[in-house]
Amino acid sequence: MTRERAGGGSRAAEVRPAATVMLLHESAAVGELEVYLLRRTSSMRFAPGMHVFPGGGVDERDTDRDIRWAGPPPAEWAERLDVAEPSARALVCAAVRETFEESGVLMAGPPSGGVVADTRGEDWEADREALVGRSLSFTEFLRKRDLVLRSDLLRAWSRWITPPGETRRFDTRFFAAALPEGQQTREVGGEADRVAWMRPADAVAAWRRGDLRMLPPTVTSCAELADCGSLAAAMAARRTIFPIEPEMREVGGKLRIVVPEGVPYPQS
Repeated sequence: MTRERAGGGSRAAEVRPAATVMLLHESAAVGELEVYLLRRTSSMRFAPGMHVFPGGGVDERDTDRDIRWAGPPPAEWAERLDVAEPSARALVCAAVRETFEESGVLMAGPPSGGVVADTRGEDWEADREALVGRSLSFTEFLRKRDLVLRSDLLRAWSRWITPPGETRRFDTRFFAAALPEGQQTREVGGEADRVAWMRPADAVAAWRRGDLRMLPPTVTSCAELADCGSLAAAMAARRTIFPIEPEMREVGGKLRIVVPEGVPYPQS
């Protein structure tokens, strides 16, 4: 939800489906909940300079029925996300794929069970870059490595829609996921120029001070995570998923993003 807006008389921007994942862990030092944030480069067309969670738009190949899958099936996700089954499959696939592309963390494992323990190394990096470049589909990637997508590692969190009038609009499903044991995030470059693990409450405080730029969905999600207080509580949280679509309004002579009533948006 940037403030880059379409000019008068232009056609309304298409709303594209997208997925983003709040990667969570409890820091070894103090045992407190932390969330992984990326700062998008200033050259990005959407949300430049903003701190976001790993994620991005759905690729048309994310709907592939042949994708190898473990955990709740697409039909269950369709009910949870209130979409058709092909869309549910695509959103879950995009969430896992984009997280790997942007952080190196992969929510997948062998068919016999478990999760990949480490995704570092030149061969993994070559596959990640091929996914980013779209020369390799996620289905092909999993088949090549004899892995299955682990949908049970994701928790549906919320749904946010970019306000009308923006030049790029997304209908984004937010998910939460615990960092798989043994895996590490890594700074992979590309769309981000900074990465950090932060306590959600610290992220909100930095946003209030003006030290950390975040869009309303990210700020709200961090505040909700802070209220959970622990990894176990966040992953066990019972969430009601409904579309949240902020509006752009003139407030005090300035154009501002206004979040609908009932959404726990922190005050700056």
